[in-house]
Amino acid sequence: MGKPLVALLAGFEYMAREFPGCLQGFIPQVMESHQTSKKDASGTAKAFIKYLQLMGVEIDEEQINQIRDPMMQMEAVGVPEEYLSAHAFHMYNLTSPDQTVSLEIQHNVCGRSMYAEGSIDAAIFLAKKVQSEADKKLYNMIDVLREGNMR
Repeated sequence: MGKPLVALLAGFEYMAREFPGCLQGFIPQVMESHQTSKKDASGTAKAFIKYLQLMGVEIDEEQINQIRDPMMQMEAVGVPEEYLSAHAFHMYNLTSPDQTVSLEIQHNVCGRSMYAEGSIDAAIFLAKKVQSEADKKLYNMIDVLREGNMR
């Protein structure tokens, strides 16, 4: 996974754990756009929905607006044509019940380099753990982020 997205998801996990129900009653809109070959909703969007639910938002995975049409991706979402075959655009909009507060979170990825960089950092992290003969044998990207020293 891309390091910035892992960190963003970790922040949402923290909010869900520390502030359960903090968005009670907020009305959600979730949109994600990926290349046409992606047939299901993204794991990132599913994870965000899980955390939103814990914060009191009534939403499920069926409410994810999945955009796979290239013309709509360019015109409505703003995906550059050269990245139609490799992109991940996500938008989360939450509106208070009385319509006086709107929260928007958007993250857009063009290409795959961010994912490759995260994979390289994870490999370097694991190599250091093996070299140091660390007792722990199972890690995730949060461990990689916590360690720091990334390129």
